Amino acid sequence: MSQGSRRASESIHLTTQQHQLTPHRRRDAMSRIVQWSITVALAGFLFGFDTAVISGADKPIQTLWGLSDLQHGLLIMSMALWGTVLGAITGNWPTDRLGRRATLLLIGVLYLVSAVGSAVVSDPVLFAFFRLIGGIGVGISSVAAPTYISEIAPARQRGFLVAMYQFNIVFGILMAFVSNYVISSVVTGDDAWRWMLGVEAVPALLYTLMITRVPRSPRWLILKRGDVEEASRVLRMIEPDADTEAEIARIRAAENEEQSAHARFFSMRYRLPILLAFLIAFFNQLSGINFIIYYAPRVLEAAELGSQAALLSSAGIGLVNLVFTMLGMSLIDRFGRRTLLFIGSAGYLVSLVLISRAFFADALGGIEVPLLLGLFIAAHAISQGAVIWVFIAEVFPNHVRARGQSFGASIHWIFAALITLLMPWVLSTFSGGPVFAFFAVMMLLQLVFVMVLMPETRNVSLEDLQKHLVGESVGMRRVHLSKARAKA
Repeated sequence: MSQGSRRASESIHLTTQQHQLTPHRRRDAMSRIVQWSITVALAGFLFGFDTAVISGADKPIQTLWGLSDLQHGLLIMSMALWGTVLGAITGNWPTDRLGRRATLLLIGVLYLVSAVGSAVVSDPVLFAFFRLIGGIGVGISSVAAPTYISEIAPARQRGFLVAMYQFNIVFGILMAFVSNYVISSVVTGDDAWRWMLGVEAVPALLYTLMITRVPRSPRWLILKRGDVEEASRVLRMIEPDADTEAEIARIRAAENEEQSAHARFFSMRYRLPILLAFLIAFFNQLSGINFIIYYAPRVLEAAELGSQAALLSSAGIGLVNLVFTMLGMSLIDRFGRRTLLFIGSAGYLVSLVLISRAFFADALGGIEVPLLLGLFIAAHAISQGAVIWVFIAEVFPNHVRARGQSFGASIHWIFAALITLLMPWVLSTFSGGPVFAFFAVMMLLQLVFVMVLMPETRNVSLEDLQKHLVGESVGMRRVHLSKARAKA
């Protein structure tokens, strides 16, 4: 055999060997991405646990410290949410300056301090302080975690991977409800609420240790640190067969285009992403979801269930939330974000209208309201729950993604805090009928938003989304995004 023929044969053999290795390497890479995403998404578990665990301590704390409804709403029930607002507003600063991974480590420390502090304090002011610290952790996590996952995820799996954050939120909510029920059954006396709050320290410590094993975001390394060598290493871990030089060039080109525009965040250039983030966050909270999560036992007692039955039904609500979030995760990259929100809007309307009717007609004491609350939670979990953090993380350019995530999270948490602050007074003044009717009207408006304004973002790279949503007219965006999906 001639030397040329031998080289050709060796070349064919190596090429064949590379093709045989490619599926295995891709599986390994996807396994790594899923592992990192799950680890980062555990911030969502702590988010959900911290959000819901207070429901079990709601009435015991108000009785213990003799607080008025307004004091209780401000110092006990809504203080964590005001911390969340503060964390969401400022969360883009550490996420950009310190980095996504360093910020996620900081979050774990905040959760740990909050859990221990809240469990041991002896007065409402100190309790409010430690709940504020935990809330800051929640707010920052709603910026850093979706941002990180969106930046390491391939376009075709991005919806599923970012939705892991939401899955962990609802898993944390379920575990909080279950934990509260178990502790209330096992621990006797007036200090059961301390155990309910303090047990969060265990997952907070585990998360903090685990987050040290994830790499830094390649997009952050390129755009904020100029560390091309480390970014290339992480990109090869994410997609072994990719042309990393071309990918880095594409990321930099998108960044250069944004920098050349010299646009402030609140400018006409980003008008569409800002409007989309505002509306999806606004409607998320005006569905009434945090009202249900925070005050589930109180609402169910108002529906004439006993206190223990109310806590148990709350755990059932958490289970429905988990199951339908998993369903939403499995469908988000197949059906798309817009379709899921359309389906959810219909479910919201049916459940909220019927719950309102049950309160107006005094058809309480049976299984109807708990079942309808389950339908409401299912509608939320499969739509807004699965979509919100994915969608906000997608619609903003690399250059301002953390800022955009911070803006959307801030809107979400400002309305959550206002609702939680006002609800003890609202529930003592109005019956459930007008409260649930108000949320139903809001969900009708959400349906209009989905039909008229919301674009579909599935299967489109972050850089292509940037090209077609930034400075884009509302009338042209769907045409362009459809072409980008077809190209992908």
